[in-house]
Amino acid sequence: MRRWLLGISGVIAVVAFAALVWEPLVATEYAAPSPRKYDVEIARDSYGVPHINGKTDADTAYGLAFAHAEDDFSTIEDVVAMTRGRYGALAGSDGAKVDYVLHFLGARETAERRYTELSPAVRAVAEGYASGLNHYAKTHPDEVRLSKLFPVTGQDIVTGFVLRAPFFYGLDSVIGALAEGKPQPRESAARMTPIGRDPEMNGSNAFAIAPERMADGKTWLISNSHQPYEGQVAWYEAVTHSGEGLDMAGALFPGSPFVLLGHNRNLGWTNTVNRPDLVDVYKLVLNEAGDKYRFDGKWITLQTKRIWLPVKFGPFTLPVPQTVYRSIHGPVIKNKNGAFAVRYAGIDSVKAVEQYYRNTKAKDWAEWSKSMAIGGIPATNFVYADKTGRVAYIYNALFPDRKPGFDYTGELPGDTSAALWNGPVGFDRYPKIVDPASGFVQNANNNPFLAAGPGSEMKPSDYSPYLGIERGMTNRGLRATELLAADTSITPEELLAIKMDTVYSKQSWVGAWMAAFAALDLKDDPELQKAQKLLAGWDWSSDGNGAADAFAERIIRLGARANWRGDPMPDARKTLKEAVDEFQLRFGRIDPPLADIQRLRRGAVDMAMLGGTDALRATTMWDPDQADKKARVRHGDSFIMLVRWDKNGTLKSESIQPYGAATTRPESSHYTDQMKLFVAGKYKPVHFEWADAVKNAKRRYRP
Repeated sequence: MRRWLLGISGVIAVVAFAALVWEPLVATEYAAPSPRKYDVEIARDSYGVPHINGKTDADTAYGLAFAHAEDDFSTIEDVVAMTRGRYGALAGSDGAKVDYVLHFLGARETAERRYTELSPAVRAVAEGYASGLNHYAKTHPDEVRLSKLFPVTGQDIVTGFVLRAPFFYGLDSVIGALAEGKPQPRESAARMTPIGRDPEMNGSNAFAIAPERMADGKTWLISNSHQPYEGQVAWYEAVTHSGEGLDMAGALFPGSPFVLLGHNRNLGWTNTVNRPDLVDVYKLVLNEAGDKYRFDGKWITLQTKRIWLPVKFGPFTLPVPQTVYRSIHGPVIKNKNGAFAVRYAGIDSVKAVEQYYRNTKAKDWAEWSKSMAIGGIPATNFVYADKTGRVAYIYNALFPDRKPGFDYTGELPGDTSAALWNGPVGFDRYPKIVDPASGFVQNANNNPFLAAGPGSEMKPSDYSPYLGIERGMTNRGLRATELLAADTSITPEELLAIKMDTVYSKQSWVGAWMAAFAALDLKDDPELQKAQKLLAGWDWSSDGNGAADAFAERIIRLGARANWRGDPMPDARKTLKEAVDEFQLRFGRIDPPLADIQRLRRGAVDMAMLGGTDALRATTMWDPDQADKKARVRHGDSFIMLVRWDKNGTLKSESIQPYGAATTRPESSHYTDQMKLFVAGKYKPVHFEWADAVKNAKRRYRP
């Protein structure tokens, strides 16, 4: 018996040891980019924002990587792990879901196969950035959590773009519904994706105002992104310069070798999430064995690949087997209802990296629009302005070139090439407004047919229904257009007040949602009657001045996801009871002041944060798991940038972040030093020119 127990103990020990060491043993270690000396200097301003000056664009990317790693190496390491299919070894089951998506999309294979299609300049920038990360990892080995993850390659950086881009326009919902055997459109619960949880709630506001509309005669661009405050798609601010012209101020995501939105000397742009129909689902006809599918009368072998997902459980990392499939249409999911292929915008393409790079290098509208015509960025609206006074709005999307005769909003036949699109359509077919008579353009995740005010709008009838252009409307879009259109001479103070507006329009979806509560017959429930009366007295603003502001925000938040998806709204009575029960449990009352319960928190800093779920001053999502049961804002207004050019083309810009530049460094003074300005709606200067950055530098060094 004792011998048997010793034998079992030995087997358990072997299995445990294998679980500890198998993942790094089987992981592929990639060769570092070719060695070279990088010539770059970093200057940190009083808020810790890095200003990077390199001899070449690649030098600048090297410095950007090192600076960003100084502030947030752990998140960048997460992103790199995602590009290798090893995120589960860091983040457990949530990470393994992202690893599955990487294999499902074939993102790594796309990046490696198409890497040489990128220009030599872009490849040099990607490899310079990778080399900067490698240098940081080598000099800070105690921060590396996953062996054999470094050195990083240029292909890793490109894979990050390929993996994350489709999730900004809703691919997660399609994959989630298919995996659960649910019909399209989706009913997806919150799940982990390559761009974090709840990607459908990512938003943004954007405004570009021509000089004739502004009282100060300047051209204005306001970038106001709504992203998570932490994680893989939280914004990081930087200013870059190079002897080759990579001169840009703005923000980027961890893993990006250049700024993704902001401005150079001559022009600037910002983005807001749009949601065109860019995903089609095809039902395959399989043979009895399930290993072949019928296509145009022929049986084609279904591509099959066995993968092993690393999943961290405590100290152990276990291999979990999965199978991924692929047809001529794209990746395939098998569920209880059959086999379904997914085809999506940007499939098997790396052009987004080239396009973002060319955008930053553009010197005028002609060069910038030529870059936009590359057709690499799968989705997102672009709002543009430049020093000549031009403003523009582009409803950017890689619209599938769909053939008439099929309902692309539903399930498509997978056995015929007639339903298989090859795209995208040309840039000339994108909805766009350039230099409107109104003198302004805006977008706040609303449909593109409300962008420039009366007399300057595009007509829906001018665009093919096969483009799948969204028709949804946000309160923010309505308010922005109402306020901008009503003022023919907007002062800077008025423009910033519009950006910080906390009012809900009764013409928005919130008006109909509140009417549903007013219409309830609640004679049988005095507690719900009190809540109904409280809502009836709401002042339609989340400025913190009304007794009903907090409760109204909770009600709005409970309906926002359904409205955003276009799903039926929840039952009003059940929603009201849910909100009442939650507030009574959390706060002992249904009318706590909004400033008391809605907080911006980090480390030892705890401040009131006003604004609303779908207000222009956005506090989109709460993190309710706080010890005192209050709500920590974790998503909403994030990186904000104000850019303007005067009539001589002189540039001035300001910016602000919710927390600070030292994203994951609690010991740094820049971990929370922007919070006070952020909650007050104030801004700090952007020292764009290198000479200005040097003059205001608190630290200068070479990595």
